Amino acid sequence: MSLVEYPFTEEQKMLRDLVRQIAEEKIQPVSRESDEKEELPVEIIKVLAQSDLFSLCIPSQYGGMGTGLTDLCIATEEISRVDGGIATSYAASFLGMFPILLFGTEEQKKKYLPAIASGEKLTAFALTEPEAGSDASAVKTTAKKEGDFYVLNGTKHFITNGGDADIYTVIAATDKKKGPRGMSAFIVEKGTGGFNFGKKEEKMGIRASSTGELIFDDAKVPAANLLGQREGIGFIATMKTFDQSRPGVAAQAVGIAQGSLESAIKYAHQRVQFGQPITSFQGIQWMLADMATKTEAARSLVYATAGMVDRGLKNVGAASAAAKLFASDVAMEVSTDAVQIYGGYGYMREYPVEKFMRDAKITQIYEGTNQIQKNIIALNLIKKYAK
Repeated sequence: MSLVEYPFTEEQKMLRDLVRQIAEEKIQPVSRESDEKEELPVEIIKVLAQSDLFSLCIPSQYGGMGTGLTDLCIATEEISRVDGGIATSYAASFLGMFPILLFGTEEQKKKYLPAIASGEKLTAFALTEPEAGSDASAVKTTAKKEGDFYVLNGTKHFITNGGDADIYTVIAATDKKKGPRGMSAFIVEKGTGGFNFGKKEEKMGIRASSTGELIFDDAKVPAANLLGQREGIGFIATMKTFDQSRPGVAAQAVGIAQGSLESAIKYAHQRVQFGQPITSFQGIQWMLADMATKTEAARSLVYATAGMVDRGLKNVGAASAAAKLFASDVAMEVSTDAVQIYGGYGYMREYPVEKFMRDAKITQIYEGTNQIQKNIIALNLIKKYAK
């Protein structure tokens, strides 16, 4: 439980309690098996869909609940508190959805958002390539207009929900001469001719979530699926999407930290050394105090940033970057300390903290490494205080 009482609405508190119940009763029993099999449990996705959890952030006219980013962060945190991998696939569907919501035409929103909101179709966001990771502008996948279609060629890798998703928001270059301004976004459906899946990655953590390769070999995408019906908005769509999604990554990190902390406390109560529970040792007490304080600080930053987005503030990039940077570092530190408190048992797969530690690491890497987040924050500060 958190140290701070947040000003959540009654509906948000009900959402938190619902997702916590689902996580503990439905996700917890299949967590270890899903991690070992490296498979996303389809039955869990159905449970989340039946509970309307994919409809968060989507306006009611498109079949959603019309809630804000705060609600998505609440849901993501609670799922991550039990399983960071399943939480990744859940949150990544919103990552693929946000560009459609933010930049799609009315026709595109009406066509795709209802199926996403119902949980009928998962989505994915396809930006990363072998040479385009932190440097989002270095995309080599191309899209060439041919009549009523765009023909896509190239390869995307490290794509969350790759292979599992039905709808992909794909960033491709329509005019390489223009650099970032020549990048466009496309809505590509699974089953499109010339669009295939390559290698499925074997990962250290978040193993229940599929991470795969997308291959475009003369893939013919209808011109109607050009996002926003405008070429050249791919880069700005990516940046604005990350502003919305990075607090979600931060919420995931907070959930992993919270799960690690709670596991460590429970174990410390049970573990007896020198004739007494290790909770009686000041060294352990101080570790727990630091873990709880840092987790709470990260949580506060997450919900403050999500609140900025929900209030419609435009310049949220630095705040989103700060939330993702701090929370992910906290998740790594707290999960590592939890393993330390468990001692040798913490290193064993029989206990939950080694998985928390493995899952935590990716939060420092994806959706922009933490070094990139520092660049974003620093550039914002330099611009803000320029003479």
